[in-house]
Amino acid sequence: MIEINNLTIRFGSGQRPVVRNVSLLIKRGTAFGLVGESGCGKSTVLRAISGLNPNYEGRIKVDGDTLDRQRDRQFFRRVQMVFQDPYGSLHPRKTIRSQLKEPLRNQGLATNSVDVDALLLAVGLDPSLTYRFPHQLSGGQRQRVAIARALVLNPAVLLLDEPTSALDVSVQAEILNLLEDLRKERGLTYLLVSHDLAVVSHMCARVAIMEAGEIVEEVDIERLRKGAVEHGYSRHLLDASRNYGRTH
Repeated sequence: MIEINNLTIRFGSGQRPVVRNVSLLIKRGTAFGLVGESGCGKSTVLRAISGLNPNYEGRIKVDGDTLDRQRDRQFFRRVQMVFQDPYGSLHPRKTIRSQLKEPLRNQGLATNSVDVDALLLAVGLDPSLTYRFPHQLSGGQRQRVAIARALVLNPAVLLLDEPTSALDVSVQAEILNLLEDLRKERGLTYLLVSHDLAVVSHMCARVAIMEAGEIVEEVDIERLRKGAVEHGYSRHLLDASRNYGRTH
């Protein structure tokens, strides 16, 4: 569903690349994880796929089609993104109902062509919340709204940029389980960016590990869980994840 070949990204002409020669192949209907420490370039890859950063070298294909640097409307019907901070990605002065209909307006579609109430129920929210504003919802509710908005156009691909890292730990598992259920029900393909190996292990079948703008290793989730990684940075990341939160 997603094919990336030799993706290289620079922030300015003549600058050193922040992403170098990244290549990925993500099968239809699967969840694929891209992990690494903050600043390694993983979210930059996501932004290039989404069209938020059109200045890249290399080739990106979705469902067999090579993407132009400037994405057309049809692209956004197939690919949507869920951001890290649900409060920052929602308009503070628009009701939830208005924001759920915004993708339809952007596509020139009738705003009554999607049952907003049914969509909210699908993400575990009461339809009565549609007339509230983002500040009147909890963090978990806001992220559910952001997921619902991403689903309005019935896309095939969701790009997930640290979708639970801004949430309380008690809410994170609920959102991850929701995303997993939606993937199975709708046949969605996910590319999940995270620094949290536990999140990736919960969601993904395969994982690419990124360091300083490059993919250093790609493994299936069983190998990751067993610690059967080969690259030194992969072992370091795995050890750091296992030791996180322990007292010494």
